[in-house]
Amino acid sequence: MKRSKTTMILTLLILGLAAAVYIFLQQSVFGSNPTATRLERILRSPHYQNGAFQNLEQTAVMRQDASYRDMFNDFFNKPKDNVPPRPLPSVRTDLKTLADDKPTIVWFGHSSYLIKSKGVTILVDPVFSGYASPVAVWGKAYEGSNVYSVEDMPEIDMLVLSHDHYDHLDYKTISQLIPKVKKFYTALGVGAHLERWGARADQIVELDWWEGQNVSPDISLTAVPARHFSGRSLSRGKTLWAAFALKLHGYSLFLGGDSGYGKHFQAIGDKYGPFDLAILECGQYGKDWPNIHMMPEEIPTAAHELKAQTVLPVHWAKFSLAYHAWNEPIQRLMKVATEKGLNVTTPKIGEPLIISSSYPKNSWWNL
Repeated sequence: MKRSKTTMILTLLILGLAAAVYIFLQQSVFGSNPTATRLERILRSPHYQNGAFQNLEQTAVMRQDASYRDMFNDFFNKPKDNVPPRPLPSVRTDLKTLADDKPTIVWFGHSSYLIKSKGVTILVDPVFSGYASPVAVWGKAYEGSNVYSVEDMPEIDMLVLSHDHYDHLDYKTISQLIPKVKKFYTALGVGAHLERWGARADQIVELDWWEGQNVSPDISLTAVPARHFSGRSLSRGKTLWAAFALKLHGYSLFLGGDSGYGKHFQAIGDKYGPFDLAILECGQYGKDWPNIHMMPEEIPTAAHELKAQTVLPVHWAKFSLAYHAWNEPIQRLMKVATEKGLNVTTPKIGEPLIISSSYPKNSWWNL
């Protein structure tokens, strides 16, 4: 009798916990899985197999011999310099009056940046909520890094979203930006999140890898492969992840998103290069997930294969989502860039760079 009662109590506790998790995951911040016409299109994609999107080459999110015990210890024993010792320096730029005779880029830390050219404004992966997570508990932005907000943004002609991870697709930011946005451009399936948050279906353009759209006679955007994964809740791969090749008023830009190193860089460079600027992730890497984020030493190779003249390193200087020192990525990259002769631009948060004209190169991260 006692064992039966104990079993019943444990069963009720498990059911209660499962119900609580289910209710928690119904919040808007988690978005929605694709259905109806979005799902029908996904099912026709050659990159969708066995119920999930697949990378072009075999890609385990975690390395085969990764130790979860060691990862647990790393998480709770991060180095003191995992976050900056003081607020990050930044530049206040009036984005609404920003000069744009040539493509001009303003980086907001991590992977968020604005591109303005001849009256056209493009915003990429904006995260202005101060957190890279579904709840304001972890993934907090560094002091000094979150100095731009939705209110600072001009009207947005194109809002480009690389994938649905929280540090690239932020519910609070997107919800506030929707009234300012003419069109969203993103990878297959991500539109389901946007529609749940209030965007209209006719505002959203979804692209599979190698698909593009001519936005105007002198602007085109093409989704290209990345080596990564997706997911905002318990399932992975229900939406696609992508980088983008942007042709803008006679210039070529590579908008990298998140990606481990792989054969896709050569294929993209051969098809869409050379690029005047490649915006490549630099940070949040780790020895236990080497396939889904590049190490700094891999960036020169990727840039060479893309045929990129200059690299803007992003995916650092706002959140600590890995265990390395906050400024280790840029230090390692600059070391190898010097050795390889790679041209790297390193603007402060908010400091404009102008394609083929002005590339800031201050070592501002040595706080």
